[in-house]
Amino acid sequence: MNKWYDKYLSIYDRPFDEVPDELIAETRQRLAALQSNEPLLSIVVIAYNEEKHLMACLWALSEIQCSYPVEIIGVDNDSCDRTAEIFERLGITYFTEHQHSCGYARRRGLQEAKGTYYFCTDADTLYPPHYYDVMMKALTKPNVVAASATWSYFPTEKHSAFSLSLFCLCRDLFLWAQHFRRPELSVRGLVMAYHIPSARKEEYRVDIKRGEDGSMALSLKKYGQIAFVRNSQAKAITGYGTLGNDSLWKSLIYRIKVQGKGILRIFYSTDHYEDTQDNLVK
Repeated sequence: MNKWYDKYLSIYDRPFDEVPDELIAETRQRLAALQSNEPLLSIVVIAYNEEKHLMACLWALSEIQCSYPVEIIGVDNDSCDRTAEIFERLGITYFTEHQHSCGYARRRGLQEAKGTYYFCTDADTLYPPHYYDVMMKALTKPNVVAASATWSYFPTEKHSAFSLSLFCLCRDLFLWAQHFRRPELSVRGLVMAYHIPSARKEEYRVDIKRGEDGSMALSLKKYGQIAFVRNSQAKAITGYGTLGNDSLWKSLIYRIKVQGKGILRIFYSTDHYEDTQDNLVK
């Protein structure tokens, strides 16, 4: 059975030279039609050396079915490949952030966004057509300041659709249980959205290597709740960067061991975390 993302995989992980000119022109036209001068949603695509993935991401974004006015902007994290050129060819307004890290890139996007809601978007990730409407349904509920969805991975010969489903089910159940008391730990940047006026009162962490998304979520807790969206229509799909080359079974066992060491935390809230030395930018 065909999946919603199958056609985008035809160019995913391929050099930009191999993308048909006709597809580039059609995608550019659809993206232009989506852009609003008075957006409610700011879809901010951050990218660092993402030539082989960015076109597929923008192609998927060009076909979203969203009920709200949007802007789609980019942040090029000073790439060395054709990332900036792709933004230009697709007619996407983008900003170059010379300081490298997701924290710097997301912070730049927050500074430039014109909307009321900020949607973190990673260039190596594909978002389903109804993702934004589903997320907005959660974000616009009373006393909600942010929302985080779930995500999966592309099936491969090594990772079957069934094994991926089982892996993600176990992970998502844990994230769901954890979010009641520690929602900031269940947030992932690639599927996070939040209220821009509240976020601009806080600061993105740029002194850490990972966790800038959870840190922002922690700061936002004072303004409202962080919703956890478990809906197949809002499940993004991405590559295997966080899994590496390990089998899903080994990855699952590893995560169980790591999370199991502090499992009691899911029963208690906190407003402060101590950073480990290996996560600090020297």
